[in-house]
Amino acid sequence: MFLRTVLGTGAALGLSACASAAASGPALSTGAALPTEVSSGTSLRIASALGAQQLQLQLSGLIEKIPFTVSSWPNIGAGPDVINAFRANSLDVANNAGIPPIQAHFQGYDARIVGINLTRKPSYLFATRPHSDIQSVAQFAGKKLAFSQGQAQGVVLLRALHQAGLKDKDVQLVPLTSNQFLTALAAGQVDVAPLGISQAPAYLNQYGADGAHTVATDVVDLLNLLWAPAGVLADPARAAAIAAFVPIWAKGLVWVYENPAVWEQEYYVKSQKISAEQAHQVTHLSNKPLLPPSWDEAIAWEQQTVDLLAEGGFVKSFRAETLFDRRFEHLAAAAVPAEYRS
Repeated sequence: MFLRTVLGTGAALGLSACASAAASGPALSTGAALPTEVSSGTSLRIASALGAQQLQLQLSGLIEKIPFTVSSWPNIGAGPDVINAFRANSLDVANNAGIPPIQAHFQGYDARIVGINLTRKPSYLFATRPHSDIQSVAQFAGKKLAFSQGQAQGVVLLRALHQAGLKDKDVQLVPLTSNQFLTALAAGQVDVAPLGISQAPAYLNQYGADGAHTVATDVVDLLNLLWAPAGVLADPARAAAIAAFVPIWAKGLVWVYENPAVWEQEYYVKSQKISAEQAHQVTHLSNKPLLPPSWDEAIAWEQQTVDLLAEGGFVKSFRAETLFDRRFEHLAAAAVPAEYRS
């Protein structure tokens, strides 16, 4: 079982204590009408990993349309860090992939998905260590693979292995967090790691001459989502504020897609300090936003992910639909042109 590979490590995140935990939290009636009145004095703390969310809304002018106070834009992005911030009551809204809400549920923490953006193209590339001869996922057999159980990168790896017909006993999963992947690759501590498309160009430019390269697959991480703690959503004022933010978030995604040259220069070059050529490589690989009016596909995908993790022993199976607050389902799609809805 995959489980045996990660027990006793930080990646397990208290797995033994959580094995029988059910998601808990304040009572949240998702059947009730969604509050629409943003009360005076309402504020939210919105995650802005590497400053991207805040900068996106500043450049687009959408930040001026936020009808509440954003008291802070914490630089928090990795799923485990977001869950910890939710637990510490220091964050109200975050942008993640599909795995963190599942992990939060398994840990007994109740948070709900309020916005969905589907990503049809791969968001991650499998990068090899320098001097590697691996050319396909089938050749991952027997190799050391960087694995983060609570992050999107981990599920992308599991899906790729499953697609290639490999089982856990065929590989060595090395539990790491995604911010350790680059160092582990460069040092040869792992043979392969899934890197975000924004990370891959810089890594290859540095180590490509030494034989580092990428392994192409068609595995996608379908869900890019907004989510919030159930306790926040149970507060009518903050629920209304989040309902007002979801359309702004959706419009911000569209703005970045329609203004790649500005985003390359202002974010990747000026903020992230990568070259203009690397920035262009990243935006060329980026997904067109897709804000679906129905969440049925997203829920089915999340259920597949739950089942895959349950099969590996990481979580106990549950109904993925309980992660979604469908009161928010229509908001993002209604805010964007038809071409970004399907």
